Amino acid sequence: MKTIPILPLQASLPAHALAPAPAAAQPTAVTRRLQIRVLRFNPAHPEVAPHWQSYEIDDAAGMTLFIALSEIREKLDPSLQFDFVCRAGICGSCALLVNGRPALACRTLTQNLDATFTLAPLPVFELIGDLSVNTGKWMRGMSERLQTWVHQQEAERDLRRLEERMEPELAEKIYELDRCIECGCCVAACGTARMREDFVGAVGMNKLARFRLDPRDTRDDDDFYEVVGDDDGVFGCMSLLGCHDVCPKQLPLQTQIAFLRRKMVAMGWR
Repeated sequence: MKTIPILPLQASLPAHALAPAPAAAQPTAVTRRLQIRVLRFNPAHPEVAPHWQSYEIDDAAGMTLFIALSEIREKLDPSLQFDFVCRAGICGSCALLVNGRPALACRTLTQNLDATFTLAPLPVFELIGDLSVNTGKWMRGMSERLQTWVHQQEAERDLRRLEERMEPELAEKIYELDRCIECGCCVAACGTARMREDFVGAVGMNKLARFRLDPRDTRDDDDFYEVVGDDDGVFGCMSLLGCHDVCPKQLPLQTQIAFLRRKMVAMGWR
């Protein structure tokens, strides 16, 4: 019987055949260049008129407007003013106009925008400079006018009294309205707020609706009518629903305004 010799593996193929094939050339990704036009104005220097200033930076995966503005301030223009705190859509500080529409800078991805877009400060609120506005001052004034806290009528405080149990369904409804971060987007999108300086806006009516639901608040509809039953309150709303469209927390503003208006109409017809 004829024996067939078995060759070693390395001798069975030429050396070049065992070498890994060269990797195929990958096409080079083209980095998109962003042109960001920012409305600049500093009230501390009124001699310089409001004007548009353009900045160019490279787009990047996952880049938000907050990251873009930070890069501009760090590398191009340290004088640029804008607001931020949490960078997670929780504090509401970074709200601005993106192509004329209110939005949060930290939650807006540049990849969802055209290569050229505009940024401007929120209207209605006091301008600090460039994209920075004083929403806190407006919100504080609104809260004081509407008395947005739990009112309890007690002859004497009982510090040992236990809080009454609240049904989970009601607690969830109250919590849903409490998610407001006071970013000011709803106010900036409101046509009435542009025309009426004292209009409480959707944010104010949402807060009152929240306390109207709270069984711990002893105020009745007469009390609520006194603070919101006029043209600066529920009857000033033109139902354009710009507030509902731009709320970053997707709060049921349309529902709450309608709820509060029905209650106030009933009080007005008495």
